[in-house]
Amino acid sequence: VVIQEQVVSHMQTSTRNAKSGLFVNLALVTVLLTIGLIVFGAVVRVTDSGLGCGNDWPLCDGRIFPPLDNVTAWIEWSHRLFAALIGVLGLAMLWKAWRAYRGKNVIVLGSTVIAALLFVLQSALGAFVVIFDLPPTMVTLHLGTAMLLLAALLVAGIGAWHRPARDMLHTADHVTALAYITAALSLVIILSGALVRGSGATLACTTWPLCNGEIIPAGDSLRMVHMMHRLAVAGLGLTMVMLIWYVYRERQSGMLRGMSVAALVTYAAQALVGAFYVWSSAGAVWGAAHVGLASLTWALLVGVCAIDTLNSRTVSEKQILWQQQSETATG
Repeated sequence: VVIQEQVVSHMQTSTRNAKSGLFVNLALVTVLLTIGLIVFGAVVRVTDSGLGCGNDWPLCDGRIFPPLDNVTAWIEWSHRLFAALIGVLGLAMLWKAWRAYRGKNVIVLGSTVIAALLFVLQSALGAFVVIFDLPPTMVTLHLGTAMLLLAALLVAGIGAWHRPARDMLHTADHVTALAYITAALSLVIILSGALVRGSGATLACTTWPLCNGEIIPAGDSLRMVHMMHRLAVAGLGLTMVMLIWYVYRERQSGMLRGMSVAALVTYAAQALVGAFYVWSSAGAVWGAAHVGLASLTWALLVGVCAIDTLNSRTVSEKQILWQQQSETATG
Protein backbone atom coordinates (compact mmCIF):
# COMPACT_ATOMS: atom_id res chain seq x y z
CA VAL A 1 0.00 0.00 0.00
CA VAL A 2 2.84 2.39 0.90
CA ILE A 3 4.62 1.65 -2.38
CA GLN A 4 1.37 2.20 -4.30
CA GLU A 5 0.84 5.57 -2.57
CA GLN A 6 4.42 6.57 -3.40
CA VAL A 7 3.91 5.65 -7.07
CA VAL A 8 0.65 7.62 -7.24
CA SER A 9 2.31 10.62 -5.56
CA HIS A 10 5.23 10.45 -8.00
CA MET A 11 2.85 10.29 -10.97
CA GLN A 12 0.88 13.29 -9.69
CA THR A 13 4.10 15.27 -9.19
CA SER A 14 5.29 14.36 -12.69
CA THR A 15 1.96 15.48 -14.13
CA ARG A 16 2.14 18.81 -12.31
CA ASN A 17 5.72 19.33 -13.48
CA ALA A 18 4.71 18.56 -17.05
CA LYS A 19 1.86 21.08 -16.91
CA SER A 20 4.16 23.65 -15.33
CA GLY A 21 6.84 23.05 -17.97
CA LEU A 22 4.33 23.46 -20.78
CA PHE A 23 3.00 26.71 -19.33
CA VAL A 24 6.52 28.08 -18.75
CA ASN A 25 7.56 27.28 -22.33
CA LEU A 26 4.38 28.90 -23.65
CA ALA A 27 5.02 31.96 -21.50
CA LEU A 28 8.64 32.18 -22.68
CA VAL A 29 7.63 32.09 -26.34
CA THR A 30 4.94 34.71 -25.76
CA VAL A 31 7.37 36.98 -23.88
CA LEU A 32 9.95 36.78 -26.67
CA LEU A 33 7.32 37.47 -29.30
CA THR A 34 6.02 40.42 -27.27
CA ILE A 35 9.50 41.92 -27.20
CA GLY A 36 9.63 41.33 -30.95
CA LEU A 37 6.25 43.04 -31.32
CA ILE A 38 7.51 46.07 -29.39
CA VAL A 39 10.54 46.30 -31.68
CA PHE A 40 8.26 45.85 -34.69
CA GLY A 41 6.12 48.70 -33.37
CA ALA A 42 9.25 50.85 -33.23
CA VAL A 43 9.94 49.94 -36.87
CA VAL A 44 6.41 51.07 -37.72
CA ARG A 45 7.08 54.40 -36.01
CA VAL A 46 10.57 55.14 -37.37
CA THR A 47 9.51 54.24 -40.92
CA ASP A 48 6.38 56.42 -40.62
CA SER A 49 4.20 53.41 -41.40
CA GLY A 50 1.72 54.00 -38.59
CA LEU A 51 -0.90 55.17 -41.07
CA GLY A 52 0.15 52.81 -43.85
CA CYS A 53 -3.38 51.43 -43.84
CA GLY A 54 -4.94 54.86 -43.52
CA ASN A 55 -7.43 55.40 -40.70
CA ASP A 56 -8.92 51.96 -41.22
CA TRP A 57 -8.88 49.26 -38.53
CA PRO A 58 -8.91 46.23 -38.43
CA LEU A 59 -8.96 46.24 -42.24
CA CYS A 60 -6.30 48.00 -44.30
CA ASP A 61 -7.89 50.73 -46.41
CA GLY A 62 -11.00 48.57 -46.63
CA ARG A 63 -9.07 45.47 -47.74
CA ILE A 64 -8.15 42.25 -46.01
CA PHE A 65 -4.68 42.41 -47.55
CA PRO A 66 -2.93 45.64 -48.63
CA PRO A 67 -1.66 46.19 -52.20
CA LEU A 68 1.63 44.43 -52.96
CA ASP A 69 3.34 47.68 -53.97
CA ASN A 70 2.49 49.54 -50.75
CA VAL A 71 5.46 48.91 -48.43
CA THR A 72 4.27 51.05 -45.52
CA ALA A 73 0.88 49.32 -45.57
CA TRP A 74 2.54 45.91 -45.40
CA ILE A 75 4.72 47.00 -42.48
CA GLU A 76 1.64 48.19 -40.56
CA TRP A 77 -0.39 45.12 -41.59
CA SER A 78 2.39 42.71 -40.58
CA HIS A 79 2.54 44.42 -37.18
CA ARG A 80 -1.18 43.74 -36.71
CA LEU A 81 -0.78 40.08 -37.69
CA PHE A 82 2.12 39.78 -35.24
CA ALA A 83 -0.13 41.15 -32.50
CA ALA A 84 -2.89 38.69 -33.45
CA LEU A 85 -0.44 35.77 -33.06
CA ILE A 86 0.43 36.94 -29.55
CA GLY A 87 -3.28 37.14 -28.82
CA VAL A 88 -3.71 33.49 -29.77
CA LEU A 89 -0.78 32.44 -27.59
CA GLY A 90 -2.17 34.58 -24.76
CA LEU A 91 -5.47 32.71 -24.95
CA ALA A 92 -3.57 29.42 -24.76
CA MET A 93 -1.72 30.70 -21.67
CA LEU A 94 -5.00 31.74 -20.07
CA TRP A 95 -6.52 28.32 -20.69
CA LYS A 96 -3.47 26.51 -19.27
CA ALA A 97 -3.30 28.84 -16.26
CA TRP A 98 -6.96 28.20 -15.47
CA ARG A 99 -6.55 24.44 -15.83
CA ALA A 100 -3.26 24.07 -13.95
CA TYR A 101 -3.11 26.91 -11.40
CA ARG A 102 -6.70 27.73 -10.41
CA GLY A 103 -6.83 27.66 -6.63
CA LYS A 104 -3.13 26.69 -6.45
CA ASN A 105 -1.05 29.65 -7.56
CA VAL A 106 -2.75 33.04 -7.47
CA ILE A 107 0.32 34.81 -8.88
CA VAL A 108 0.39 32.76 -12.07
CA LEU A 109 -3.36 32.84 -12.68
CA GLY A 110 -3.74 36.49 -11.67
CA SER A 111 -0.82 37.65 -13.83
CA THR A 112 -2.15 35.73 -16.82
CA VAL A 113 -5.61 37.24 -16.44
CA ILE A 114 -4.07 40.72 -16.15
CA ALA A 115 -2.00 40.04 -19.28
CA ALA A 116 -5.17 39.07 -21.16
CA LEU A 117 -6.92 42.29 -20.09
CA LEU A 118 -3.87 44.37 -21.01
CA PHE A 119 -3.77 42.75 -24.45
CA VAL A 120 -7.39 43.76 -25.04
CA LEU A 121 -6.61 47.31 -23.87
CA GLN A 122 -3.49 47.48 -26.03
CA SER A 123 -5.46 46.35 -29.10
CA ALA A 124 -8.10 49.00 -28.43
CA LEU A 125 -5.43 51.68 -28.03
CA GLY A 126 -3.82 50.51 -31.27
CA ALA A 127 -7.13 50.99 -33.04
CA PHE A 128 -7.56 54.48 -31.55
CA VAL A 129 -4.00 55.40 -32.59
CA VAL A 130 -4.86 54.56 -36.20
CA ILE A 131 -8.36 56.04 -36.25
CA PHE A 132 -7.32 59.34 -34.64
CA ASP A 133 -4.17 59.96 -36.69
CA LEU A 134 -1.50 58.86 -34.21
CA PRO A 135 -1.84 61.46 -31.40
CA PRO A 136 1.39 61.44 -29.31
CA THR A 137 -0.40 60.81 -26.01
CA MET A 138 -2.24 57.80 -27.40
CA VAL A 139 0.98 56.42 -28.93
CA THR A 140 2.69 56.73 -25.54
CA LEU A 141 -0.20 54.95 -23.79
CA HIS A 142 -0.06 52.22 -26.44
CA LEU A 143 3.65 51.64 -25.80
CA GLY A 144 3.19 51.78 -22.02
CA THR A 145 0.45 49.16 -22.17
CA ALA A 146 2.70 46.93 -24.26
CA MET A 147 5.39 47.19 -21.58
CA LEU A 148 2.91 46.33 -18.83
CA LEU A 149 1.72 43.38 -20.92
CA LEU A 150 5.32 42.19 -21.21
CA ALA A 151 5.72 42.51 -17.43
CA ALA A 152 2.53 40.54 -16.70
CA LEU A 153 3.60 37.73 -19.02
CA LEU A 154 7.02 37.63 -17.38
CA VAL A 155 5.59 37.48 -13.86
CA ALA A 156 3.26 34.65 -14.89
CA GLY A 157 6.10 32.64 -16.40
CA ILE A 158 8.50 33.27 -13.52
CA GLY A 159 5.78 32.47 -10.99
CA ALA A 160 5.27 29.06 -12.60
CA TRP A 161 8.97 28.33 -13.00
CA HIS A 162 10.84 29.80 -10.01
CA ARG A 163 11.29 27.61 -6.92
CA PRO A 164 13.32 29.51 -4.30
CA ALA A 165 16.15 27.56 -2.70
CA ARG A 166 16.47 27.67 1.09
CA ASP A 167 19.59 29.86 1.03
CA MET A 168 17.91 32.39 -1.28
CA LEU A 169 15.03 33.22 1.07
CA HIS A 170 14.85 36.64 2.67
CA THR A 171 12.34 39.18 3.89
CA ALA A 172 11.19 42.12 1.78
CA ASP A 173 13.46 45.06 2.55
CA HIS A 174 15.16 48.14 1.07
CA VAL A 175 16.69 46.02 -1.71
CA THR A 176 13.22 44.92 -2.80
CA ALA A 177 12.04 48.56 -2.70
CA LEU A 178 15.06 49.70 -4.74
CA ALA A 179 14.39 47.02 -7.36
CA TYR A 180 10.81 48.26 -7.77
CA ILE A 181 11.92 51.90 -7.91
CA THR A 182 14.52 51.08 -10.58
CA ALA A 183 12.00 49.16 -12.68
CA ALA A 184 9.46 51.99 -12.36
CA LEU A 185 12.08 54.54 -13.44
CA SER A 186 12.90 52.35 -16.43
CA LEU A 187 9.24 52.41 -17.49
CA VAL A 188 9.03 56.19 -17.03
CA ILE A 189 12.08 56.63 -19.27
CA ILE A 190 10.52 54.44 -21.97
CA LEU A 191 7.36 56.55 -21.88
CA SER A 192 9.34 59.81 -21.89
CA GLY A 193 11.25 58.53 -24.93
CA ALA A 194 7.95 57.98 -26.70
CA LEU A 195 6.93 61.54 -25.84
CA VAL A 196 10.24 62.84 -27.24
CA ARG A 197 9.45 61.13 -30.52
CA GLY A 198 5.78 62.10 -30.50
CA SER A 199 6.44 65.77 -29.69
CA GLY A 200 8.95 66.12 -32.53
CA ALA A 201 11.91 66.59 -30.19
CA THR A 202 13.95 63.66 -31.52
CA LEU A 203 16.54 65.87 -33.22
CA ALA A 204 16.08 68.96 -31.06
CA CYS A 205 19.51 68.09 -29.66
CA THR A 206 21.94 67.21 -32.43
CA THR A 207 24.92 66.43 -30.17
CA TRP A 208 25.44 63.85 -27.41
CA PRO A 209 25.74 63.68 -24.41
CA LEU A 210 25.25 67.46 -24.17
CA CYS A 211 22.45 69.21 -26.03
CA ASN A 212 24.15 71.47 -28.53
CA GLY A 213 26.82 72.17 -25.92
CA GLU A 214 24.41 72.71 -23.00
CA ILE A 215 23.34 70.55 -20.07
CA ILE A 216 20.09 72.42 -19.48
CA PRO A 217 19.08 74.17 -22.71
CA ALA A 218 17.12 77.37 -22.18
CA GLY A 219 14.51 79.03 -24.36
CA ASP A 220 13.52 75.93 -26.37
CA SER A 221 10.83 73.60 -25.07
CA LEU A 222 11.69 70.78 -27.49
CA ARG A 223 15.34 70.75 -26.47
CA MET A 224 14.25 70.79 -22.83
CA VAL A 225 11.98 67.77 -23.41
CA HIS A 226 14.80 65.92 -25.12
CA MET A 227 17.37 66.75 -22.43
CA MET A 228 15.03 65.82 -19.58
CA HIS A 229 14.82 62.36 -21.13
CA ARG A 230 18.62 62.09 -21.20
CA LEU A 231 18.96 63.23 -17.59
CA ALA A 232 16.37 60.67 -16.53
CA VAL A 233 18.40 58.00 -18.35
CA ALA A 234 21.49 59.08 -16.40
CA GLY A 235 19.49 58.82 -13.16
CA LEU A 236 18.43 55.29 -14.07
CA GLY A 237 22.10 54.36 -14.50
CA LEU A 238 22.88 55.50 -10.97
CA THR A 239 19.98 53.55 -9.46
CA MET A 240 21.01 50.42 -11.38
CA VAL A 241 24.56 50.65 -10.04
CA MET A 242 23.12 51.00 -6.52
CA LEU A 243 20.83 48.01 -7.11
CA ILE A 244 23.72 45.79 -8.22
CA TRP A 245 25.79 46.83 -5.22
CA TYR A 246 23.00 45.98 -2.77
CA VAL A 247 22.08 42.74 -4.55
CA TYR A 248 25.68 41.50 -4.38
CA ARG A 249 25.98 42.55 -0.75
CA GLU A 250 22.66 41.28 0.61
CA ARG A 251 21.37 38.58 -1.75
CA GLN A 252 22.73 35.05 -2.23
CA SER A 253 20.86 34.33 -5.45
CA GLY A 254 23.19 34.00 -8.40
CA MET A 255 20.20 34.52 -10.68
CA LEU A 256 19.36 37.89 -9.12
CA ARG A 257 22.97 38.97 -9.39
CA GLY A 258 23.26 37.86 -12.99
CA MET A 259 19.98 39.49 -14.05
CA SER A 260 20.84 42.79 -12.38
CA VAL A 261 24.23 42.89 -14.14
CA ALA A 262 22.60 41.92 -17.45
CA ALA A 263 20.11 44.78 -16.98
CA LEU A 264 22.99 47.25 -16.50
CA VAL A 265 24.83 45.96 -19.59
CA THR A 266 21.64 46.21 -21.66
CA TYR A 267 21.00 49.69 -20.28
CA ALA A 268 24.52 50.79 -21.29
CA ALA A 269 24.01 49.38 -24.79
CA GLN A 270 20.68 51.19 -25.00
CA ALA A 271 22.28 54.50 -24.03
CA LEU A 272 25.03 54.03 -26.64
CA VAL A 273 22.47 53.15 -29.31
CA GLY A 274 20.56 56.27 -28.31
CA ALA A 275 23.70 58.29 -29.02
CA PHE A 276 24.03 56.67 -32.45
CA TYR A 277 20.36 57.46 -33.07
CA VAL A 278 21.15 61.16 -32.60
CA TRP A 279 24.44 61.05 -34.50
CA SER A 280 22.76 59.28 -37.45
CA SER A 281 20.01 61.93 -37.61
CA ALA A 282 17.36 59.49 -36.37
CA GLY A 283 18.40 56.46 -38.43
CA ALA A 284 15.59 53.89 -38.49
CA VAL A 285 17.81 50.95 -37.51
CA TRP A 286 19.16 52.74 -34.45
CA GLY A 287 15.68 53.85 -33.44
CA ALA A 288 14.27 50.32 -33.52
CA ALA A 289 17.32 48.94 -31.68
CA HIS A 290 16.97 51.66 -29.03
CA VAL A 291 13.38 50.63 -28.26
CA GLY A 292 14.27 46.93 -28.33
CA LEU A 293 17.09 47.36 -25.80
CA ALA A 294 14.83 49.52 -23.62
CA SER A 295 12.19 46.78 -23.54
CA LEU A 296 14.85 44.18 -22.71
CA THR A 297 16.18 46.34 -19.85
CA TRP A 298 12.63 46.71 -18.53
CA ALA A 299 12.07 42.95 -18.82
CA LEU A 300 15.24 42.13 -16.88
CA LEU A 301 14.35 44.58 -14.11
CA VAL A 302 10.83 43.13 -13.90
CA GLY A 303 12.45 39.70 -13.61
CA VAL A 304 14.62 40.93 -10.72
CA CYS A 305 11.53 42.30 -8.96
CA ALA A 306 9.54 39.11 -9.53
CA ILE A 307 12.22 36.72 -8.28
CA ASP A 308 13.08 38.89 -5.28
CA THR A 309 9.38 39.14 -4.37
CA LEU A 310 8.84 35.39 -4.72
CA ASN A 311 11.82 34.73 -2.45
CA SER A 312 10.48 37.09 0.21
CA ARG A 313 6.90 35.87 -0.24
CA THR A 314 8.02 32.32 0.47
CA VAL A 315 9.52 33.50 3.76
CA SER A 316 6.25 35.24 4.69
CA GLU A 317 4.23 32.12 3.92
CA LYS A 318 6.56 29.95 6.02
CA GLN A 319 6.40 32.42 8.90
CA ILE A 320 2.60 32.28 8.84
CA LEU A 321 2.71 28.47 8.75
CA TRP A 322 5.16 28.33 11.68
CA GLN A 323 2.99 30.75 13.65
CA GLN A 324 -0.12 28.65 13.02
CA GLN A 325 1.68 25.47 14.02
CA SER A 326 3.02 27.14 17.17
CA GLU A 327 -0.47 28.38 18.13
CA THR A 328 -1.88 24.90 17.54
CA ALA A 329 0.80 23.29 19.68
CA THR A 330 0.41 25.75 22.58
CA GLY A 331 -3.39 25.57 22.34
